[in-house]
Amino acid sequence: MDQGDRDSDTEIRPEAAEQPTPTPPDRPAPPDRPTPPDQLTPAPPDRRRKAVVAALMLAMALAALDSTIVSTAVPQIVGDLGGFSVFSWLFSGYLLAVTVTLPVYGKLSDTFGRKPVLITGAVVFLAGSLLCSVAWSMGALIAFRVVQGLGGGALQGTVQTLAADLYPLKERPKIQSKLSTVWAVSAVAGPGVGGLLAAYAGWRWIFLVNLPVGAVALWLIVRHLHEPQRTRTSRPRIDWAGALAVFACGGVLITALVQGGVAWDWLSAPSMALFATGLGLAGVVVAIERRAAEPIIPGWVWRRRTIAAVNLALGALGLLMVAPSVFLPTYAQSVLGLAPVAAGFVLSVWTLSWPVSAALSQHVYRRIGFRNTAMIGIGAATLILFAFPFLPYPGAAWQPMVLMLLLGAALGLFQLPLIVGVQSTVGWEERGVTTASVLFCRQTGQTIGASVFGAVANGVLASRLGGASDLDSVTRGLDAGAVPEATRRAIADAVHAVYLGAGVAAAVAFLVLLFLAPRRFPVLKEQ
Repeated sequence: MDQGDRDSDTEIRPEAAEQPTPTPPDRPAPPDRPTPPDQLTPAPPDRRRKAVVAALMLAMALAALDSTIVSTAVPQIVGDLGGFSVFSWLFSGYLLAVTVTLPVYGKLSDTFGRKPVLITGAVVFLAGSLLCSVAWSMGALIAFRVVQGLGGGALQGTVQTLAADLYPLKERPKIQSKLSTVWAVSAVAGPGVGGLLAAYAGWRWIFLVNLPVGAVALWLIVRHLHEPQRTRTSRPRIDWAGALAVFACGGVLITALVQGGVAWDWLSAPSMALFATGLGLAGVVVAIERRAAEPIIPGWVWRRRTIAAVNLALGALGLLMVAPSVFLPTYAQSVLGLAPVAAGFVLSVWTLSWPVSAALSQHVYRRIGFRNTAMIGIGAATLILFAFPFLPYPGAAWQPMVLMLLLGAALGLFQLPLIVGVQSTVGWEERGVTTASVLFCRQTGQTIGASVFGAVANGVLASRLGGASDLDSVTRGLDAGAVPEATRRAIADAVHAVYLGAGVAAAVAFLVLLFLAPRRFPVLKEQ
C-alpha cells in the first residue's frame, strides 16, 4: 500500500515522500537540494503580497480573455484583412502556443524562479498584443497570435504556481478560488467584450486594451515580488533539446486534433501523416528526456501516484468542460429559441456557483481529505451531465440553467481540492513542473474534447438529417430562420449525445481517483 494511503492530509510528511528512495524525517536534505524559500526568509508583508495577488489576477484575466475575445470580432477582422479560409487559426494558433509551452515554462520557473519567467512571459504577451494590433494580413495576425500564446503559456502556469508559493496550505483555497473566478468571468465575458470593442472602437482595440492592463500587472510584479536567493551547488542546465522536442511534438499533435474533421477528414492522408509524425516525435521526446540531466518533463511527474492521478483527472475535466462551454450556447439558441445574450447567460450561471463551491471546499477536504472531496464533486458532476439528455423538449431556459448552476458547484468541489492538494505534495523546486503538468493535461483534454465532441455532434446530425450536415452549417441556417422543426430536434439529439460523452469523461475521472490516487495525499511540511 502507498505510504500516502495511511496518512492524513494534515499530517506532516517528509519532503521526499513520493521519491523512489525517501529521506527519513530525521535526516537532513541532501546538499544538492535547494532550500525552499520559506525556510530562508519570512513571508512577504501582507501589503506586498496583496499587490502581487492583484498582479496575478490581472495576468490571469488577460490570459483568459484572449482565449475567447476574438470570436465575436471575426466578421470585422475578415472584412478588413481577408483570409476567411484560415481564420480558425486565430484561435488554434493561440491555443497551440499556450499548451505546448506550459511544461517548458514550468521547468524554467523551478530552475530560475517565478519572477523572471513571469516577467518574460508578460513582455512576450504584450509584444504579441501590440503586433496583433498592427497586423496587415490574416497570415501576419495568425503569426502574432502565436507570439501572444507563447507569452500566455507563461502567464497561466506561473500565476498558478506563484499562488501556491505565496499562501500556506490553509489559505490556498482563497487565492485559488479568486483566480478561478477571474478565469471563469473573463473567459465568459470575452466574446461580449470583443464584440463591443469591434463594433464601437475597431477590432484592433481587442489587442491594444491588453497593453495598459498588462503594464500595470508587470509593474506590480517588478516592484512588489521579491523572491529570496536559493543556494545552488552547480550551474543550472537547460534542456533546450527537450524543450524543442516537446514543442514540436505538442504542436504537431494539437494541430492534428484541431484541424481533424475541419480542414480535412479524420482518415485522410494529412490527418494520418500528422498523427504518425506526432507519435514519432513523442518517442523522440521520451528518448531525450531520459538522458537529460534536467529534463523539461521529468519522469517523476508520472511515477508518483498523486501527480499522475491528478493529471489524468483534470485532463478528463478539460474534456468534459467542452460540452457546456461550446455546445450549450448553440442548444440555447437553436432549441430553446433564446437570443445570443440570453443564451450566454444560460452558460454563465456556472461561474456563480463554481468559485463559491471552490472556496467552501476547504471545509470538506480538511475533514475527509482531498481525494474524497474531489470524488464527491466529480460523482455529482457525472449525474448532472447524464441528466441533461432527459430535459424535456424543447423545455424552458431555467431547466438547463439549474443544471449548469449545480454543475459549477460540483466542479468547484472537484477541481480546487486537486490543485491545492497536488501543489502541497511537492517542494518549491518541483512546484512549477507539477503545476504546469496539471494545466497541460487540462488544456490537452479541452483540445481533445473539442475535436471528439465536434465529430460526435456532426455524426448525430448527419444520421438524423440523412446527409452530410454539420453543426456550423445548420446553426447558420437557423439564424436565417429557414430550418424546419426536424433540424431543431436533430440539434437537441446531437447536444444530448455530447453531454452523454461528457458524463462518460466525468465517470472516468471518478474511477481514476478511486483506483489510482492515494486515499490521503502526502502533504509536505510547511515552515
